[in-house]
Amino acid sequence: MRLASGFCDTQIRMRASCLAVTLLLLLLPSQSRQENGPALAGSESLQYSAEWRLIRAATVQLQVKDSGGGREARLQLRSTGLVSTFFPLDDLYVSQLGKDLCAVGTMLTAKEGSRSRETKVTYNAQRRKASYLERDLKKNSVVLAREIDTPACVHDVVGSLYFMRTLNLPVGRSMDVAVSDGKKSVMARVEAQKRETVITPAGKFNAVRYEAFLFNNVLFGRSGVLYFWLSDDDRRLPVQIQVRLQFYIGTITLQLEKIG
Repeated sequence: MRLASGFCDTQIRMRASCLAVTLLLLLLPSQSRQENGPALAGSESLQYSAEWRLIRAATVQLQVKDSGGGREARLQLRSTGLVSTFFPLDDLYVSQLGKDLCAVGTMLTAKEGSRSRETKVTYNAQRRKASYLERDLKKNSVVLAREIDTPACVHDVVGSLYFMRTLNLPVGRSMDVAVSDGKKSVMARVEAQKRETVITPAGKFNAVRYEAFLFNNVLFGRSGVLYFWLSDDDRRLPVQIQVRLQFYIGTITLQLEKIG
């Protein structure tokens, strides 16, 4: 019994850690704006429930507001229920976007179990570089520091969801996109696949399902499939996001819960 309990605890910790990483990588990029794309509100607050293996694992709050001529996107992730008991998560990701919605800088403060990390990425459009710095706050030490090449306009993994919503990509079409997490910069494909009806705690939505090809050694080495659904109207709300990973991790689904 004790051995089984210990194994379960280890599995929950491993999966919860993966949940935190995955949720911070769920939000999709794009590369060029369409002239006929919808104009979005200057500020917005969206709340999501995160389900993993049929349990509510976390609450995710996404806020976007005008800031210094550009935009600021804030993603707050907090674990709930069983996941919080075994492996508490409290992550805050802040993305600064320029007037053209290209990434200017990001800051992630992650408290996951006994670990506390701060990761800062600065994007320099003129030099076409991204500078990455990750620190262990408990040990007051540098975990990783590097600089990579990027396009002049590149999108980070959170602020780019907002930018993606300004596009009109027809069903059946795909496009290549530039995306970087500060450690790697790639061109990835986003595909508009089909129209579906999605039911969430916030209501019933007519939506378009997209697939973003970021896993399987594109941006991330892990094998997986990433889908997201945008409402098929002028708001282009991200009503559902889903990541399907290996069996031992499973599927993580975010559903829109509240519109602020």
